[in-house]
Amino acid sequence: MATRKWKLLGTLVVDLIWMSSWALAQSQERFTFAEPHLGTIVEITLYAPEDTVANDAAKAAFRRLKELDQIFSDYKTDSETMRLCDSAGSGRAVKVSPELFHVIRKSIEISEKSEGAFDVTVGPLVQLWRRARKLKILPNNDELAAAKELVGSKLVSLDEATQSVELKRQGMRLDFGGIAKGFIAQNVSQLLREKGHQQTLVAVAGDIVAGDAPPNTSGWKVGVAPLDRPNGAVSRLLLLKNCAISTSGDAFQFAEINGVRYSHIVNPHTGLGLTERSSVTVLAEDGTTADALATAICVLGPQKGLKLIEGRGGVDALIVQATDDGPRVIESKSFRSYETK
Repeated sequence: MATRKWKLLGTLVVDLIWMSSWALAQSQERFTFAEPHLGTIVEITLYAPEDTVANDAAKAAFRRLKELDQIFSDYKTDSETMRLCDSAGSGRAVKVSPELFHVIRKSIEISEKSEGAFDVTVGPLVQLWRRARKLKILPNNDELAAAKELVGSKLVSLDEATQSVELKRQGMRLDFGGIAKGFIAQNVSQLLREKGHQQTLVAVAGDIVAGDAPPNTSGWKVGVAPLDRPNGAVSRLLLLKNCAISTSGDAFQFAEINGVRYSHIVNPHTGLGLTERSSVTVLAEDGTTADALATAICVLGPQKGLKLIEGRGGVDALIVQATDDGPRVIESKSFRSYETK
C-alpha cells in the first residue's frame, strides 16, 4: 500500500511540474530588439514575462556586443586586436583577453584542417583587396607577394599557460571577418541564457544562434535566401533550436574589375577575391564553428568543402553555385533533416 501511495505522489509531483512549466510558457511574451553594431544590424529576439525584463536583458546583450566589438574590430585603432597587431615582429608575446585567445586558437585549428582556406592572418591581403575594390584596380604581383609573406597560421605563437599571443613578423594583421560575428552571436546568446532567457534568437547579419524553441513550438523558423535574389522569398525554411547557422557568399558584397566579378571574400592562397559566385550555409553546434566553416567552404569549393565537414558531429552544409544553366545545389546528407514548411 505504501508503494502505491508513493507512486501516486510521484505522478502528482510530475503533473504539478508540467502544469507549472505550461503556465510559465503561456506567460512569456515575444520581444524583438534591433540596433546597429559591427557594421550591420543586430537583431535579438527573446521571450520574457514583461517588457521591463526584456528591456533589461536586451540592454545587457547590446552592452556585451560593444565590448566584443572593442576586442575584435580591425577598424578601431584602439581595439584589442589592433593593439596586438601593433606588437607584430617585436619578439614578445602579448597577454590577451580570454575571448581573443579562444577565437585565435579556434581559428588556427580550422586553418590547419582547411589547409589555409580559412586564415585570420589574412589581414594584409584583405587590406589590399579593400583598396582594389574601391579603386577598381587589381593589386600588382609585388604587392601580393609582400602581403603573402605576412600570412599563415604558423606565424602565430600561442602560450596556453599565460594566455598570450605572439605575431612573429612585423606588418602582420589579423582579420576576424570570417569568424567574429559567429562567436559574438554565440557569446550574446550565452549571456541571455545566464540571465534566464533560454528561448532566444540572436542574428548578426548572416550569423544566427538559436536557443531553446519558442513556447509551444519545435524550433525557430529560419529562412535561407536564394542565391540569385538575396532579398527575395526564402528558398529553404529550416526549423532550428540550440544550434547556429551561418551564411557566407557574395550576394551583397562584390566588385567588377576588368569585367570580372570578384567577391569580398579573399582566398588566402591567391590574395584575390573569389570569382566563382556561390552561397554557403553551415549548420553547427555553435556560432564560431558555423561562421568559420562557411568561410572556409566558400574558398575550398563544394568537393573539398564537404570533405572538410565529414565526420564533424552536428555540422551540415548547403552550397549553391551560380552556373550558366542556373543554380547548382550541393548539400550534406543530413541538411534536409532541418527543413520544415
